Amino acid sequence: MQWLPVPVHGSASSETILEKTRMFKDRKDAALQLAKALDTYKDSGAIVLGIPRGGAETAYYVAKHLGAELSMLVSRKLGHPSNPEYAVGAIAEDGSIYLNPKAQSGLSEETINKLEEQQQKEIERRIQFLRKGEPLPELKGKTVLLVDDGIATGSTVFAAIKLCRNKGAAKIVVAAPVSGREKKRELLEEADEVVILETPDLYTGVSQVYYNFYNLTDQEALEFMERWKEEQ
Repeated sequence: MQWLPVPVHGSASSETILEKTRMFKDRKDAALQLAKALDTYKDSGAIVLGIPRGGAETAYYVAKHLGAELSMLVSRKLGHPSNPEYAVGAIAEDGSIYLNPKAQSGLSEETINKLEEQQQKEIERRIQFLRKGEPLPELKGKTVLLVDDGIATGSTVFAAIKLCRNKGAAKIVVAAPVSGREKKRELLEEADEVVILETPDLYTGVSQVYYNFYNLTDQEALEFMERWKEEQ
């Protein structure tokens, strides 16, 4: 895989500000720093759940450092019909739904249901591919660390939190290298703890804190799960 620098667009002043927010060489570097920030959970019996695809790599290094169990929790964004990149909300693999009150404005219940049905098919495909159809670990009474490579809208994380609550997790910790400040505050209202390394003043997206960043493929996400199993 050829590493390419993350492009920065905008005025000279905004480019300078964004350049200063690049704190991590790549996902591995960010993950190792995040893992150290989670040292309190080392050898504690906590379960690390990565949110694929990007969260697969981050979660692998976190779980390895902490000596924790690792799995992938599949949660999918519900993209707006007119702009799929704009999240209306998200759905987790158990059917837990998070809907952004502002984003879903103007959409009918029928439209939202259709978006959910579309993503449920993709969720099932990813479960079969990334976990070989295996269920999530038992979460009841456990400390769960929800890990991603960064948080933008937070939709998939909010849906994942709901899943963990539904499954009786004793404590839910959201952990990521970067998020917006307002999003971190919102997450603190839903999770028991939130560990975010960077909350830039000017936050335009997850990639801005990385010198090298690219989207993982399903196969690359799977390889991190396979590596973890081989190392156990």
